[in-house]
Amino acid sequence: MALKPEPTTPFHSVQYALRVLETVSRHGSGVTDVQIARETGLPTAHLTPLLRMLRREGYVEQVADGAYIVGDSLVLLGSGVTRREALQAKLQETLTELRDSVGAAVYISRYIDGEVKITQMADGPHTPKVNEWVDFRSAAHASAVGKCLLTQLDQNGRRDHLARHKIARLTSRTITSERVLFSKLDSQPPTVPVLDLQEYAVGTVCAAVPLTAGASVGCLALSLPIEHAHRLRSAADTLNRKAAPVVLSLAL
Repeated sequence: MALKPEPTTPFHSVQYALRVLETVSRHGSGVTDVQIARETGLPTAHLTPLLRMLRREGYVEQVADGAYIVGDSLVLLGSGVTRREALQAKLQETLTELRDSVGAAVYISRYIDGEVKITQMADGPHTPKVNEWVDFRSAAHASAVGKCLLTQLDQNGRRDHLARHKIARLTSRTITSERVLFSKLDSQPPTVPVLDLQEYAVGTVCAAVPLTAGASVGCLALSLPIEHAHRLRSAADTLNRKAAPVVLSLAL
């Protein structure tokens, strides 16, 4: 449906944007600005800044031949499998950017059905992931990921977890006393990254920060080879600052 341009008001701007998005959505393989103008009736003076804004916000994308296609932000407004796939891709892109920013492998972990689960990660040739030589589900007492998740549980939740996954000595640095472990968890400041200094695996140091999105228990973590241990604190601080955008991605 073509629109008759009217004085620019917030209402009409939204109306124009919706018509443009409807047009782009109808053309799965892409549509030019000329075709959009023809189908919506919008003059170039209105259409050009509108398309610029929609591109900036991720609602449309411009491909190599100049045509416009549906962007991630528009897909994320949908539901079902398409939305889940788009959300996962968006989060993976965020993690990849974070990996490059901190110079370390990064992980998203959730506490789901009483278990520690790594749900997504980003590593690379120069940012190797940690060698999971013991299942993370059984190493919550030693890993930065596990300890960060346990800090978000109450005493009963922690005891239930450790009743199912007994504390074991994984390295000479592993805490094997439940009392000492709980004391450290209770004294952990919520704004300070949880560290693993070779408690889970010899040769690897890790850090994790909590991710709070509603009632879910999660964390964002990184790992570094021991030869890069001198970067752990600064990388962990960067991780902490970058946690909020990841939470927003998760909460969409």
